[in-house]
Amino acid sequence: MSRVPVAVIGCGYLGKFHAQKYAGHPEAALAAVVDTDNGRAQAVAAETGSSALSDYRDLFGRVQAASVVVPTPLHYAIAKDLLEHGIHLLLEKPMTTTLAEAQELNALARERNLVLQIGHLERFNPAYLAVADTVKNPLFIESHRLNSFQERGTEVDVILDIMIHDIDLILNLVDDEVKAIHAVGIPVISSMIDIANARLEFERGCVVNVTASRISDKAMRKIRIFQPDAYISIDFAAQGVSLYRKIEEEGRIPYIVSEKLAIEPGDSLQQEIKAFLAAVRQRSAPPVSGEAGMRALKVALEITEQIQNTTRRLVE
Repeated sequence: MSRVPVAVIGCGYLGKFHAQKYAGHPEAALAAVVDTDNGRAQAVAAETGSSALSDYRDLFGRVQAASVVVPTPLHYAIAKDLLEHGIHLLLEKPMTTTLAEAQELNALARERNLVLQIGHLERFNPAYLAVADTVKNPLFIESHRLNSFQERGTEVDVILDIMIHDIDLILNLVDDEVKAIHAVGIPVISSMIDIANARLEFERGCVVNVTASRISDKAMRKIRIFQPDAYISIDFAAQGVSLYRKIEEEGRIPYIVSEKLAIEPGDSLQQEIKAFLAAVRQRSAPPVSGEAGMRALKVALEITEQIQNTTRRLVE
């Protein structure tokens, strides 16, 4: 079976890892890496045995698929150009900065019968995969995603930067429509919102509390899920799961049984890229579609808008 010719556009912190994974994948042929910083592109190309380019348009006609790992404001223009030239895409999250842009990319991918996968990496975390099918009719979900301040990613607010990971996971787990959002947040170090909390209320009654901060002194990536028959705690950083189940037996008071699931450590990015290549080969729907990416983006933008409106009212 011939290998899929691929490229990586953007050789920054995350783009370098994409290039490494493609270079080591038996079904991919990493043809080139692209960055406007030629020195950075040359360094990643030398490490991965690929060519270094400074203009992504030089890829046209040379590759079948590509990862787009550039700053978020550049996603739409580059992704649109690549799709128009018949290239399947793994587009980093958030897919775009506006819903109109996301809708256009999805329409273009459908029209050209191209794979458009969005880089919501936590969907491939082994801890999440171990319990995703165990989640049934959740009533309450609480998530915390806390990081120390990093300069990368600050072209967008904390909601689009890191909270959107949990928004995507929650929408996938709950599978229901959001009917109400209540959100607060403030800028602290950057000019955009650096810490935010949102309460999401779903049509069938599930309530979700989501907190994200990029100014924390401690890192945390956890989700706690409460449902009628169980409480599930997922630690994405440690790739661990604690499961608590209610046991009811005749003649005695219900009691709780707890267990820590044995999770085999895994490489989430490697699995994400494996899934993308499989979708390209089979021309099948990717695990995290452009539609899923747009759904998460819609909720994220509504959270941001509500916080901004509240801030304006307070200032006035």
